[in-house]
Amino acid sequence: MAAVGPRLRALRQEHGTTLAELAATTGISVSTLSRLESGQRRATLELLLPLAGAYRVPLDELVGAPPTGDPRIYARPLRHRSGQTILPLSRQATGLQAFKHLIAAGAPAEPDPKTHEGYEWLYVLHGRLRLILGEHDLVLPEGEAAEFDTRVPHWFGSANGEAVEFLSIFGRQGERMHVRARSTRTP
Repeated sequence: MAAVGPRLRALRQEHGTTLAELAATTGISVSTLSRLESGQRRATLELLLPLAGAYRVPLDELVGAPPTGDPRIYARPLRHRSGQTILPLSRQATGLQAFKHLIAAGAPAEPDPKTHEGYEWLYVLHGRLRLILGEHDLVLPEGEAAEFDTRVPHWFGSANGEAVEFLSIFGRQGERMHVRARSTRTP
């Protein structure tokens, strides 16, 4: 952000605009504009948005943000013997990782709970997901979510032998389990 001041001055000079003209266009005082250009005033979003509009440039260009490139993820699906296909939805192997899981209809459903460091969040898009988590044997229908510490033995598969589609977000930090269950009323 240190280079914003000189960039603002260069843009104003390229446009052949005086500080007074720019102040009239943006509603920002001449003194504030001068201090922004000299680096004596910190640039805020409130000040930069009208300037970007006056110069007809994107805010990213105004602040000198690096180009982001193509944000799309082109990852290869990982196919497992278990009949599960995992599609990585994030690039980085560090921090949070997002995945789409597809469990084929008729995939083997013999539970084999595993543990590892981390924390996981699941959201069922389609089908019924069976989640074994420690002593809990849960069925998550479409639209249901669960989050848990992956140091607790866990396994997931189809609850009824039919196809299941779900999203997961995995992080290396372990926390306790939270399952968002639908409330049931007792008569």
